[in-house]
Amino acid sequence: MRILVTGGAGYIGSHTCVELLNAGYDIVVADNFSNSDMAAIDGVRAITGKDFPFYQVDLRDGAALDQIFADYQIDCIIHFAGKKAVGESVAMPAAYYDNNLNSTLKLCEAMERHGVAKLIFSSSATVYRGDNPMPLTEDAALGPINPYGWSKFMCEQILQDCAAANGWSVVLLRYFNPVGAHASGIIGEHPRGIPNNLMPFVAQTAQGIQRELQIFGDDYDTPDGTGVRDYIHVVDLALGHIKAIAHCGQNTGCAVFNLGTGNGVSVLEMVETFKRVNQVDVPYVIASRRPGDNAVSYADPAKAERVLGFQAVKSVEDMCRDTWRFNNK
Repeated sequence: MRILVTGGAGYIGSHTCVELLNAGYDIVVADNFSNSDMAAIDGVRAITGKDFPFYQVDLRDGAALDQIFADYQIDCIIHFAGKKAVGESVAMPAAYYDNNLNSTLKLCEAMERHGVAKLIFSSSATVYRGDNPMPLTEDAALGPINPYGWSKFMCEQILQDCAAANGWSVVLLRYFNPVGAHASGIIGEHPRGIPNNLMPFVAQTAQGIQRELQIFGDDYDTPDGTGVRDYIHVVDLALGHIKAIAHCGQNTGCAVFNLGTGNGVSVLEMVETFKRVNQVDVPYVIASRRPGDNAVSYADPAKAERVLGFQAVKSVEDMCRDTWRFNNK
């Protein structure tokens, strides 16, 4: 079975490529390197000892997509490609809607032209409303509060409608907060410029690359005043996609699953765990709240466990150790 992985050079995409190859799948990878580079592709090959075709393309280029489908028989698609930073999306909404929606639309059009009927979509817990009771189940009220979340919400709707019209099998995976790195230290989260996500900024601060970490808000209604999130190890998350492929092969229509641990961890707790586990200092300051952030968000992962047989097993300590190993390497 051959899987097209869009955004396969990205953080979650590259780790999923490793697990796909380890599970015996053939892969074709497409990425435009807007927030990644060839090092991730080389890293996947180094970890697995396997080669695979790679295309440097923008998914909004329909002709380039057609070439991939002409070159290879694609059985299923895992669609990671997209911009992903909440804060950046608030400042650059048009760029987020253009990239995330149009790449998904072009991919759907190519699927229709080439008869591909299975897709797994990289969605996000940001599609949920901020006033839902916790933990979040898949039927919780939807209503994002930032353009990134809205772009994921709209892509979900596009894929649901295309699945219904074409008899496709689509799985929407709503991620919570991926962190960590591959245990080899070869691949991990390596954003360009100043990191938008917590863990790479923590690691870069510990290394002295960043002067100090900004914690956005300490006046939320949480035990220590900082935001609470459901952090999931990126390798656990990658393995969730392997489970989703099996589900796609046995079902039609559109299914939705949360991928998280079910445990809420505050920003301060994560920082203190990183310091303790790795025996490093992480200077930080408290800044004002960041636009588009909720106070608390964590998953009810029961449906993914019951239907997909998926369960996250790695600890917060694992996440911190693996992040530091990658950044040092």
